[in-house]
Amino acid sequence: MSAPNLAADPRPQSDVSAGVGLAGLAGLAFWLLVCRDWGAIADAFALPGPHHIMDGPYAALAAVVFSGTPMVLWSVFVEKVHRRASTGIDWDNPRPRSQVIEVSITKLAGLWATWALIAAFYALARWYWDGSYLFAMDVLSAAAPLLFVASIPYVLWLDRVLVEPRDGAWHMGAMLIGREAWDADEVKRHLRLWAVKGFWIAFMVSILPFGFEAVVRRDWTGIASNPVVLSSALIDVMFTVDVQIAMVGYLLTMKPLDAQIRSANPFLAGWLAALMCYPPFQLMEPGRPLFYQQATQQWFVWLDGHSALLWIWAIAMTVLTAIYAWATVAFGLRFSNLTYRGVLTNGPYAWTRHPAYLSKNLFWWLETLPFLVTTHLLSDAIRNTVALALVSATYYWRAKTEEAHLLSEDARYREYHAWMTRNAPLTRWMHKAGRALRPRGMQVQPAE
Repeated sequence: MSAPNLAADPRPQSDVSAGVGLAGLAGLAFWLLVCRDWGAIADAFALPGPHHIMDGPYAALAAVVFSGTPMVLWSVFVEKVHRRASTGIDWDNPRPRSQVIEVSITKLAGLWATWALIAAFYALARWYWDGSYLFAMDVLSAAAPLLFVASIPYVLWLDRVLVEPRDGAWHMGAMLIGREAWDADEVKRHLRLWAVKGFWIAFMVSILPFGFEAVVRRDWTGIASNPVVLSSALIDVMFTVDVQIAMVGYLLTMKPLDAQIRSANPFLAGWLAALMCYPPFQLMEPGRPLFYQQATQQWFVWLDGHSALLWIWAIAMTVLTAIYAWATVAFGLRFSNLTYRGVLTNGPYAWTRHPAYLSKNLFWWLETLPFLVTTHLLSDAIRNTVALALVSATYYWRAKTEEAHLLSEDARYREYHAWMTRNAPLTRWMHKAGRALRPRGMQVQPAE
């Protein structure tokens, strides 16, 4: 396999720069330090209220603001993303409000009806009213009236400058009102988009507090000489980075930031592959078909007494988690599952098209060592190994369905996909392996 000539075949330009994610990372780091040292800060300035570490769920929620604000400021004032043609906005030729008021009312009707459907889903689905999801329901219940009120001036303002204000929300409203012609395909696109936001925003809010609390309360004293404790601490930090930046991405799907969801995956296989990896449908939980940790122990138990191996494993797992977090940070404002929000070609995406899936699965293999079991039964070792192999296969399937969506959506992604096949060593190898393993005639069916 000859080395690619990158000078003659340059990487396609990314819609997202590294600066956006780095700005969010800086804001998050600032807030984490403030929360860790809040007792000393409050004492120094004689501030009212508690004078101790801020590690509660609302401090974790506030971290989203401290992560998102620098990302928005960087995007607008440095990169001027609001001026891109891909926003669908013409700032220089606003319409009179009288010309768009009926369009805006129809759009608001469609938007509010969609939110009502999401609220009904939350109300009917029992898992949203138990465990960590209770925090998410509290937050979303408090936010709902504010979102309802804020949507009115936002839609009235934005419709004046949109090149085509009759978007999916408008078609949804037109369908409900019944006075104007509407497009069923646009309604389906709109509902898929909000299905993604509704499902994953609740999940993301529910998990925000855990990693945040672990990082804020972590005692870093004397852990540098212990590979197990050090790697655990660093992994907690990077998982917190991943969750916080991803949360910003799910929330700020806004056209003025050029971060709108341009389409949600239309393929049923894509939804199945994704939902299998998240509660309440997750197949990797205890008692589920792909549970791979029966009678296992953590990696450091098996490697206990082997100092060199402990350090090798700790470094490898830390690096893999760093790649996983980097893959999220690289998205900037645009992270979300099952969506197309522009082409990302830099950071770890210059090395492989799916760095998060690859690093996550390698991490699980190193962490679990599924072929080692406390029962010493070959059957348990085989079952665990096969189950984890099927988990990895699920993520491969998930990656392929995502590629099918993006390849059908944008010529620029097709250009990036082809460039990676030609130039990225890991992707070139995986592409050849995938072609060899793929059954002939395999197709992905659309969701509708």
